[in-house]
Parts: sequence; C-alpha cells; structure tokens
Amino acid sequence: MRYLPLTADDRADMLARVGVDTIDALYADVPADELLVELPNLPRAKGEMEVERILSRMAGKNLTASAAPFFCGAGAYKHHIPASVDHLIQRSEFLTSYTPYQPEITQGTLQVLFEFQTQVANLLGMDVANASMYDGSTGTGEAVLMAHRITKRRKAVLSGGLHPHYALVVATLSQMASDSVVGLAPNVGGDEDVAAAIDAETSCVVVQSPDVFGRLVDLAPIAEAAHAAGALLIAVVTEVVALGAIEPPGTQGADIVVAEGQSLGNPLGFGGPYVGLFATRQKYVRQMPGRLTGETVDADGKRGFVLTLSTREQHIRREKATSNICTNAGLCATAFSIHLSLLGEAGLGRLASLCHEAAIEVADALALLPGVEVLNDTFFDEFTVKLPCDAAGLVEKLAKEDGILAGVPVSRLLPGAGLDDLLLVAVTECSTADDRAALVAAISEAL
Repeated sequence: MRYLPLTADDRADMLARVGVDTIDALYADVPADELLVELPNLPRAKGEMEVERILSRMAGKNLTASAAPFFCGAGAYKHHIPASVDHLIQRSEFLTSYTPYQPEITQGTLQVLFEFQTQVANLLGMDVANASMYDGSTGTGEAVLMAHRITKRRKAVLSGGLHPHYALVVATLSQMASDSVVGLAPNVGGDEDVAAAIDAETSCVVVQSPDVFGRLVDLAPIAEAAHAAGALLIAVVTEVVALGAIEPPGTQGADIVVAEGQSLGNPLGFGGPYVGLFATRQKYVRQMPGRLTGETVDADGKRGFVLTLSTREQHIRREKATSNICTNAGLCATAFSIHLSLLGEAGLGRLASLCHEAAIEVADALALLPGVEVLNDTFFDEFTVKLPCDAAGLVEKLAKEDGILAGVPVSRLLPGAGLDDLLLVAVTECSTADDRAALVAAISEAL
C-alpha cells in the first residue's frame, strides 16, 4: 500500500462528496463491454528487477520496424528522421519547456510555435493554424465540435474513407455531447457519394484524403455541396508527406483541415506521442481550439511574440472554453518544424516523389501475382490489396517465417466488417529495393 495512502474512510468521504455510493458508479458512462469483469491474469507480486526482466523478454518477441522490411501504415508511417532533429530537440530549452503560463517571458518557445504555425498554414493551404493538438484523431474530434459552434447545428457526416480510429474519437465526443454522427459504410470501392448524405441538419462533412484505403479524394465538389447546404468541409490528412505532391486541402475548399504530423520529425510509437496539425479560415479563428501564437513589436519596436489567442479551459475560460485540450504537443511540434525546415519546399517534394515511386513499384509487382488485386485507381504511398486469403494470417506468416512486416490487415481497423481479405501496404523512402523485392517474393511464395 506504499502508493495508496487513502484509507477506506477517506474513499467513502470522497465518494460522498461527489454524490455516488461506489467507485463503479464513477464509470457509469463507460460501455459495460469495455470494462474488465475480473482482474487481469498477471502475477500479483513481483520485484522491480523481476518485472523489468519479464517485460524485456516479452518485448524481445517483437519484430520492430527498424529490424525488418516494413510496409505498415494506416495512420502511422516510417520515414527517415535526420539525426539533427533529435539532437536539437534534446537541447534543454526545447526539452524542458512547457505550457507558457507567462508567455511573454518565454520568447524562444513562442517563436518556435509561431514558425510551426506558419509552416502548417502553408502546408495545408489555410489562413491560420494553431500551435498543435495532441494528435490527428483528437484534432478531428475538436474540428467537429468547432463546426457545430460555427453552424449552430449538431450533426456530422463521416466519410467511409475516414480512418476508423478517428471516427471512433468523433463518436465518443459526440455521444457525450448528445450530437448526431452519420458514418458512411467503408469506402472500399471508391464510389462513395458523400454529398448525398448532406442535409439541412448537417453541421459538417469529414473527408480524409488520401483516405484510409490510400485513395486520393477530389475535395472540391464535396466542399461545394457542403457549402450549398450551409455545412462545413473538414479535411483530414493522416500522411502529411503526401502534401509534398498533392494539392493542399485548403485550395480545394476545405474550411477546417486536420492532419497527423507524425511523418515529419516524429518516430513510430505505440500510440504516440504524436502531433496534431489544425488549420482553418481566418473568419473562424475565434472558434479554433487550442492556442495561437502571434507576432508583434515591443515598446522599443523590436520583434516579439505573444500568446494571441487561448481558448482553453486552463486559461480561466472554464465552461466558456472552446476546447478542453490542455496543452499543445510542444516537443513533437518542434521536431516536426525542424524536420520540415531541413527539407524545405523542394526537399519535401523530392521526398514525396521517392515515396510515390517506391509505392508504384510495389503495387505494379503485386498486381502481377495470381489472385492479387490492387484496388486503388489513385494513391500516394499507401494502397489496398485484395488477397485470395486472410490478410491477417498472411501478415502473421510473413512476420514469423520471413521477418517481413507486410502491412496492416483492414480487419485490424474494421473487425467484423467482412473485409478480412484486404491488406493496406505503405511504402516509404525507408524501404530499399531489396526490401520491396523481398515483400513481393514472400507474398508470392505464401500464396
């Protein structure tokens, strides 16, 4: 009980204060099937060194992205991160800085955020960007809430090409706010008519491009249909490197753009930390969640930076806050900004070309295998393959027998949807010619 100093009486007093009888009552809003009915099957007592050894042995069973030909994507991508990125973000002024509660004192932090915002706004083709969100999925949820505030409507339409995890975040936030969510069927065939789902009650339509199946989406006609109905278009990008090759969502008519910035400067992780990019039109800036850093001059006319807009509950907004996200992903945003600065516009374009060319090579080779069909007519660096077998079983076989991480089975993202034969394959500049040849050969042999 070293770390549990409260007594039974203490807990009873706390429960009485919040007005419930039991601890279980605190979890009344959690679906019953998500709760554990019994303790997990773990040893009840182990020493710290014993636990470290056990977990190390378990971790040793993993086949890591850096130790194998790697073709997994589905929202988290392996790109080369220059050593200079890690070196710079480990400087103490970056590594230890946190939320600027006295912002004018932290000029260095504010300048970094200002430069980050400028890059994001340019990259996404929008007027203004905030100083980052937790990640792309929570940013998408915040974008839907923002659209509700702007339109005074409470219904969101989600494209069937939106990443299922992003859709779940939106559904969770909407359930708590009693908002309506219409999720379209998975857009495997590429023939989705999002505009047909928009009506007079629709606040926003959420469309991802490239979508979760890798397909590029023309956002302009969807934006036109949404605007005609008084709704907003929220565009989502999970592979931000794609913006080095394709037209940014802002120039296609999007009102709010949300992206996952992990692909630049941030390594793969088991859930993060990542960095959410969030941008909008100037006219909606006061409804934008998070915080905004602005440029100004001081009393002597010298360039300086201030926290121009901060709509969060932490800044004494309480129930008037437009967002309950309590921080920006500052260090991850800095890593993103450093990596993008090193690349520059031309470098980002070359990186995007390398990824696209490598993906075309793999897609063309797989399409020649008997029984294999590439479903995409368009893609950037990720595409969907239809197999004559169970995709999850194939991935498991190649991982164990060939040491190849062949992709993400769609069944992992959409269990029970009857899409067990679909595999998402992502190919970036980190794959070598030998890696790509090994993947095709291993799949050919396995089939």
